[in-house]
Parts: sequence; C-alpha cells; structure tokens
Amino acid sequence: MENYTMEGRTYRYYGQDAPLYPFGYGLSYTTFQYRDLVLNPPVLPVCANLSVSVVLENTGQWDGEEVVQLYLRWEQSSVPVPRWQLVAFQRVAVPAGRETKLSFHVGAERRAVWAQDWRLEPGTFTLFAGGQQPGQQRRAPSEVLSAQFTVTGAARPLRGC
Repeated sequence: MENYTMEGRTYRYYGQDAPLYPFGYGLSYTTFQYRDLVLNPPVLPVCANLSVSVVLENTGQWDGEEVVQLYLRWEQSSVPVPRWQLVAFQRVAVPAGRETKLSFHVGAERRAVWAQDWRLEPGTFTLFAGGQQPGQQRRAPSEVLSAQFTVTGAARPLRGC
C-alpha cells in the first residue's frame, strides 16, 4: 500500500456523501432539546484549551439517556482535515421534564493537524454540540447547535506547547 491518505476510506473524509449509519445513529423513547451553547474563551491563544457548556433538556414524557457529542470543524487548514471530528462526548441520563447543564474540556491537542508532525494552527473553528453528527438526517429529530471560536498566534508544533 502506497497511498496512506484517509480520503474516500472513512466517513470523516467522504466529502458531501453522508454515511448510511453515522456515529450516534439511533432512536430514543423521548425527545431532547439543546440550548445555551457557550464557548469560553471565544478567542484563545494557539496553545490554550477551550471550555464548553451546553444545557440539555428532556422535553419528552419518559426518562432517557442521551449521548451528547462535540464535533470540531476547521474552517481553513494548511493540510487536508476531516469535515468534522469528534472531540468529546458524554452519556447523560435526564429525567422527563428536567434539564442538566453539561461542561466539557476540549484540549488544544484536539485541534492539532498532521503535517509531518502534530501542529497547532491559528484560524477560525466551528464547534458543534448535539445528539448526533452535524447535518445528520434521522427519523427522531435531534438538533445540533454550533458556535465559532478563533485561535490566535503563530502555528507551532504541539509538543512545543
């Protein structure tokens, strides 16, 4: 094998074609609503970590569990990157009619790209939070919230942070 690129070989690099059963696919006996996605700080230095919080409410009649997923999208990168990448997830049980606020830590290493070594690059990023991948279509609706943040400074090797 001479071509080690992932393009066309995994759902993360398929382009615009959605996979038949993407990560997080499934149905629930209840419904959930996401709101109040907060990224802190919204502008951060290249080596800094990101704190994320989101509120999840069980709007259905039954107690249920949801796998809250965070995906990252590079808006511009010096090398090919996935459409989006899973950077954090958490399974949480929420009683019917109740809500919970979830907090996540997204380390700088989650933004690293491979360019002969792991590098952190400045730029604009979009973070998605929801019960499924961004853009996924399924019978049981689940929204996906998004927010952008900016990384400032010069590109540097990950090991230099």
